[in-house]
Amino acid sequence: MASWSQLEAIKTAKVLMVGAGGIGCELLKTLALSGFQDIHIIDMDTIEVSNLNRQFLFRQSHVGQSKAKVARDAVLKFRPHISITPHHANVKDPEFNVDFFKDFNVVLNGLDNLDARRHVNRLCLAAGVPLVESGTTGFLGQVTVHVKGKTECYECQPKPTPKTYPVCTITSTPSKFVHCIVWAKDLLFAKLFGDKNQENDLNVHPSAGTNSTNPTEDVFERRADEDPEQYGRKIYDHVFGYNIQVALANEETWKNRNKPRPVYVRDVLPDKLIQQNGSLEKNCVTEESAVSAMSSLGLKNPQDVWSLAENSRIFLEALRLFIEKRQKDFGNLAFDKDDQLAVEFVTAAANVRASSFGISLHSLFEAKGIAGNIVHAVATTNAVIAGLIVIEAIKVLQGDFQNYRMTYCLEHPSRKMLLMPVQPFEANKSCYVCSETPLLLEINTRTSKLRDFVEKIVKNKLGMNLPLIMHGSTLIFEAGDDLEEDVAANYALNLDKALAELPPPVTSGTVLTVEDLRQELSCNINIKHRLPIASRQIASSRNKGGV
Repeated sequence: MASWSQLEAIKTAKVLMVGAGGIGCELLKTLALSGFQDIHIIDMDTIEVSNLNRQFLFRQSHVGQSKAKVARDAVLKFRPHISITPHHANVKDPEFNVDFFKDFNVVLNGLDNLDARRHVNRLCLAAGVPLVESGTTGFLGQVTVHVKGKTECYECQPKPTPKTYPVCTITSTPSKFVHCIVWAKDLLFAKLFGDKNQENDLNVHPSAGTNSTNPTEDVFERRADEDPEQYGRKIYDHVFGYNIQVALANEETWKNRNKPRPVYVRDVLPDKLIQQNGSLEKNCVTEESAVSAMSSLGLKNPQDVWSLAENSRIFLEALRLFIEKRQKDFGNLAFDKDDQLAVEFVTAAANVRASSFGISLHSLFEAKGIAGNIVHAVATTNAVIAGLIVIEAIKVLQGDFQNYRMTYCLEHPSRKMLLMPVQPFEANKSCYVCSETPLLLEINTRTSKLRDFVEKIVKNKLGMNLPLIMHGSTLIFEAGDDLEEDVAANYALNLDKALAELPPPVTSGTVLTVEDLRQELSCNINIKHRLPIASRQIASSRNKGGV
């Protein structure tokens, strides 16, 4: 039973939840059932079919609707007297500033990407609001507590690259090649060669405006009068062309993103090239496990990066070979990284999709490594982690610092425990986010451009979204939509200058101040000029008396 002080802390708390996906659905349900009365939710995503197997507040009829709004409506059905305010928006939008965060007693993260987590961490630090962070990877999960002045912040320790990926990103807004691999492997390959009855976000019926004679037909069902080439073109045009056109109709999704480009067979391959597919099949090994589209098309080096046309030919040829050589496997085939034809198909499909979304193409060798290293989300882990978040949130609301715990959910028992609680760590004194420690950057100031510094260091490494860069009292760069045109033009001219050519020049010993006013984050970067490798070798030889 909860104590009176716990019940009072819960009842009077104003809670901000960020994320209404796998963890978020479980978290909102648990918060409501635990007695929380005032909850705000921020989530920019809409519901996908592939969310339904683990995000249990959503149903088939909700596909395409706001996750935050539907989650609110679902919970209010069994807790009608509490206040839940949904925000269908990006947590990085200007309205969710430091003042907004100050209105809450605690912030609970159920996010699925590092960039947003870092942003929320910085806003919580600036607002002085405790943050309970969380994440899951398959059967593994963790909940950590971050309170300014008492524990480390979220960015005090380096974070590993995630091996699970948000479904909405996979199906609608991929930004990395791994997203395209997951789509090709877990959605397209599974739909074509696995259980035909499974529902996923590829099941978009063609409209009357397409070439389909039956607007309600299942395009993945091969008709009796359809040869492998016709079937392959139909699948290609549907998943890379028509489905992209449908996605483009949702203008809200692309307001702050680059729009993808629909790709159709007719735009990539002349008819004569399609007819040549399989013309080298005599080179294709006939053993089922070794059937190869690469061999069939005369492509030999798995480390070559194929063009869009070559990927399209591989896609069509691999599908033809599956139909003609491995038809008996259909319906129960699972992706295997040691299945050559499966790897070829997934690589080609991922590359065509990557091309559509403006993502760099990869070789079969690279794609195989990525495809074999993906971990899937588990609903039970999300539920366990959501419960742990609420437990820590109650401790935070009571100011029970001595009992804060970071808890790790394990796949296998350790000391007979699946949940491993540890005391929070102290702040890392070298953390540039919460300890204001200067950073040291070794860089060739004569060849490195300001653009490289802004994009690769300030935005990618430091996670700043709208940076401002000062050299002493001189402002050398600023990002933002509200800049005057002439000011923005001057900054744009600076971007393509080497650091040493800037007014004033950035050289060894320069200290740059980098700020993100929206995150209320500032750090100093000490610049040390780094010689090219050849120059360093000459200098080293001279020191030894060799030159």
